[in-house]
Amino acid sequence: MTRKAANLPVSPRPRVPASGYSELVSDISGLLEQARRTAARSVNSILTVTYWEIGRRIVEYEQEGRARAEYGEKLLIHLSTDLTTKYGRGFSQRNLRKMRAFYLGWEIWQTPSAKLEARAKIQTLSGQSEGKLQIPSAKSGQALLPVPALIPQELISMGVFPLPWSHYVHLISVENLQARAFYESEAIRGGWSVRQLDRQISTQFFERTVRSKNQAAMLARGQEARPEDTISLEDEVRDPYLLEFLNLKDEYSESELEKALVHHLEWFLLELGNGFTFVARQKRIRIGDEWYRMDLLLFHRRLKCLVVIDLKIGKFTHADAGQMNLYLNYAREHMMEPGENEPVGLILCSVKNDAVVHYAMGGIKARVFSSNYLTALPDPETLREEIITAQRAIRTRRKEKKTDG
Repeated sequence: MTRKAANLPVSPRPRVPASGYSELVSDISGLLEQARRTAARSVNSILTVTYWEIGRRIVEYEQEGRARAEYGEKLLIHLSTDLTTKYGRGFSQRNLRKMRAFYLGWEIWQTPSAKLEARAKIQTLSGQSEGKLQIPSAKSGQALLPVPALIPQELISMGVFPLPWSHYVHLISVENLQARAFYESEAIRGGWSVRQLDRQISTQFFERTVRSKNQAAMLARGQEARPEDTISLEDEVRDPYLLEFLNLKDEYSESELEKALVHHLEWFLLELGNGFTFVARQKRIRIGDEWYRMDLLLFHRRLKCLVVIDLKIGKFTHADAGQMNLYLNYAREHMMEPGENEPVGLILCSVKNDAVVHYAMGGIKARVFSSNYLTALPDPETLREEIITAQRAIRTRRKEKKTDG
């Protein structure tokens, strides 16, 4: 029982000298943030080397005999099942293919200074049809080291793989080997975040640079980061690949208000008695190489369908509808069980003094079927009023906590 619950006097917060205190907090905060980023990068280095080594073992097993090479896909099916059973997430067939491709696409090189580097395999410049672009990873005078003589711990301690695994996932998707080596080299040189790397690949930065008459200017401009390229400490520490590798629970860091609203609306919908059952909160899904989270995933017993609920702190936009359509397509393809109806989406947009409720029917085209959904699901006005009421109650509690503190 807390002091407040027992009606006992709450001890005032002890005072500390004001002089220099804010600097102390700032200094410690900086220390902690740097330590957490360092820890995340250290684990990422271990993860990357481990996945490269897993890829090497898969390739060597497949190539041991022609008969085994013919059954490569069957090998991945069995391997995925056994590793997932033993170690949890992160070992789908898709991921194992990426590990195999990672080993096949990257080699360990020894520089003239005897330093080891892992760089993407590169085509000879003479094999390229457009222009010439010097890539640092293609330096002459490097000799390929017999990697099997090394063990993973040595590769980790030497920092052979300078980029996080999430970067290599994007690089693997680049089929042009010279472009892949270029993006890798520029990401290392400029310290690109995974968002900046993804942006440069999607906007064909390599192709534009090759065709440019002033490549130096293009390269300098490409190193300039945009605000949306920034990766927060929370994003870096809670990288989905790291969570999978460590088999940790995926807890999404939200704003206090958004988190409270999700919890409140979950309780409200389940208490309506309309047939909702709880499936998951902050359900993480991967579409291509991008990660998304469904705020709430419920099942409606009467409608026999999944209900995907997405909460937005802000005004409703067309982008919200597009994202929900993406969720519904994913749920239809990967989550529906035999005999179930197509999933329905519910977008709740919460602004300061108002709220918008939008239903998304996904691929449901039959007018009668859609009307059945709307009569069985909560009335939009009821949901809108509940959001506003919850907002006010949550803000009131936050003010009371500050006053008590």
